Parts: sequence; structure tokens; C-alpha cells
Amino acid sequence: MTNNFNIRIAVKQDCPRLMELIHELALFERAPEEVTVTLEEFEDAGFGTKPVWKAFVAEADGIIVAFALYYVRYSTWKGCRLYLEDLIVTEKYRGKGIGKILFDRLFQETRELGFSGMVWQVLDWNEPAISFYRKYEANIEAGWLNASLSKEQIAIL
Repeated sequence: MTNNFNIRIAVKQDCPRLMELIHELALFERAPEEVTVTLEEFEDAGFGTKPVWKAFVAEADGIIVAFALYYVRYSTWKGCRLYLEDLIVTEKYRGKGIGKILFDRLFQETRELGFSGMVWQVLDWNEPAISFYRKYEANIEAGWLNASLSKEQIAIL
């Protein structure tokens, strides 16, 4: 079945569909209200004058059913690393090997760019994703807490 999927680099015209998948992921992750980026902001961040992300998409029958979005992260300890922001496979297409194909494409990209590795986060309750990553013998670290400030918080500091 996996031979029926086309993997390619995302283009600007894909952004509306990618946003649909982002909203699907946010719902799965129990945080639909957390998606505040607009389509225009998303498009500009990927395809504007200073793009900061790149993505690979998986298509089935001409429809994007999955994507992997990454950006470059710099570690003062490790150097340049590929940071996987999201790996999303729409529910209907899960379990068909698309996640593996996209993950393998990210490994290829990491090697081609000469990066020192690849990093990402996974929710501690997302057992299907954790099991998937463990198949690759990924190091899943404990002890780090995420911290952030919103645009609104920064504005008043």
C-alpha cells in the first residue's frame, strides 16, 4: 500500500491543506484553541522573503494525507540539528507506513544537510507515537520542561 504515496517538498499552494492537518493534530492533542497562526502567517513563514520552515508532504490520490515540517535548530553543544516540529498523518491513513516514509525522508535530509542529528518532542501520553519512535531506538528524555512566552506576554515585559 505504501507504494501508492507520493512524497514531495511542500509548496505554498499546499498551505491551506497543511493548516487543516495542523488543526486535526491540535484536536488530537487536546488543544485546538492553541492554534493561533493564520494561514497568511503560515504561508509567509514557509514561503515569504525569510522562510523558516520546510516540509515534506505525502499525497494519496492527489490529496495531502500527511506531512513532516521541520526547521534548523542550533545547539551550542551539538551544532546544527534538524528540528521536527510536526509529523502528521491524517487519521484515515495511519498504520499504512506513511509516517515511516516521512521519517526516513527526514533522516535523508539530515544527512544531506550535514547536521549533527535530529530532535523533536512527543507528548508523554501519546503512546502510539512513543512506540513508533522507540522502533528507531530514539532517546526519549525525561527531566526537561517546556517553557514559553506568548507575543502578548512579551509585549508587556
